[in-house]
Amino acid sequence: MNKIKHIFLLTAGVLALGACKPEVDTLVATTQGTADFSRYIAVGNSLTSGFADGGLYREGQLNSFPAIIAEQMKKVGGGEFTQPLFTEQQADGSGYLMLKSLSAEGLPVTQQIAPAAVRGQITVPTSATSTVNVTLYTKYTGDINNYGVPGIKLLTSTLPAYGNLNGYFERLLPNSAPNNNTSYIDFVTAKPFTFFSNWLGNNDALGYATAGGASDELTDKATFSALYNQVLNKLTMGGQKGVVATIPDVTSIPYFNTVTVNAILATVKKANPSVQALYINARVSSETANTTYAARPATAADLVVLTFPTSKIGQPVATPAGNLPYGLTPLTPIENQYVLDVNEAARARDYVASYNTTIKAVAASKGIAVADIYTFLNGIKQNGLVENGINLSSQYISGGLFSLDGIHLTPRGYAVVANEFIKAINKQYGSDIPQANISAYRGVKFP
Repeated sequence: MNKIKHIFLLTAGVLALGACKPEVDTLVATTQGTADFSRYIAVGNSLTSGFADGGLYREGQLNSFPAIIAEQMKKVGGGEFTQPLFTEQQADGSGYLMLKSLSAEGLPVTQQIAPAAVRGQITVPTSATSTVNVTLYTKYTGDINNYGVPGIKLLTSTLPAYGNLNGYFERLLPNSAPNNNTSYIDFVTAKPFTFFSNWLGNNDALGYATAGGASDELTDKATFSALYNQVLNKLTMGGQKGVVATIPDVTSIPYFNTVTVNAILATVKKANPSVQALYINARVSSETANTTYAARPATAADLVVLTFPTSKIGQPVATPAGNLPYGLTPLTPIENQYVLDVNEAARARDYVASYNTTIKAVAASKGIAVADIYTFLNGIKQNGLVENGINLSSQYISGGLFSLDGIHLTPRGYAVVANEFIKAINKQYGSDIPQANISAYRGVKFP
């Protein structure tokens, strides 16, 4: 982990003119305030685990935002913080993306680093007629403070069988799939703790968004509210204090704002000026009950996913009217899994707003601190951020905050978010945890 430099300021005594004795300024003692950081646990998903660049690997884990918070907590008496790290021999973890070069047009060329901690796969039944293939990772044994599990939703955090369906969770459990029956929330609260952070809920909207609304669904608002109350009740059962975070606007991340309709169309028109529009298969309404899709011209409000293979545009597709160019006619629209269209985006934003209303209300009812990451990241998208003389933005790669997958953060991004959590903790509990020095953490690693 990048080391954060400790800076101690000593103020010398100053002799007052005409005084008989010198007056000496003394250091203000650091304090935890009304909180107890002796055993801090982090509850959440991939963002909590340190997931970055499309994978969970050791460097990302070492620079997770909870690890950064815990390091700062030590300066006011916080305890040790242990993470379920991949070993140095298996540092590449689940595999991840690495920036290999930049093309002549300045576009990123990435390389997939192979996984180093996969121990196998298992097929697990999810119903009488369906199964799911689960990748299993090297088991971790030992203490855990960072319980971040990539892929987990609030919706699945209370399911006893979830440890058989998610390899990242399975690696933390003592049993092997398919023999697990401990829910995530029961697992993280099995040992005593004094303070928690909770950032569950992102995937309840993100999964729908990144699938272009095609293969996942937003968690029902009432269900989200009931489960969030259940989880917070469990985390505060022993009177523990903590901090929760709001869910970011999933439509504002680089994953949806890098490969744009206008950019694709401009490239096509260079080769064929007669092309007037891209066509997408789009939802006709943002109403939940109306699931009708139809082909129409794309607009700038339709969000193309970062992973869309733009080379498909214009390729011949067989139709009843003969071979027609992909994406350039109503008969050959871009499939909806590649585009979060304007109505799908509106649904995602509406649900996130509802989830955040729940998060704030439940936290307020329990006197828990709230890090409003939704507002913070939207502010960066609109205005950028300058911290420690470093310019940051939501731009893909150059912005310094988001990693190569366009969803998760860089070490520097995680440090920035950690500081927002620290501000919220200090404000709520009267503590004075010092903020992390973001310049000690890297953005995207260039070749």
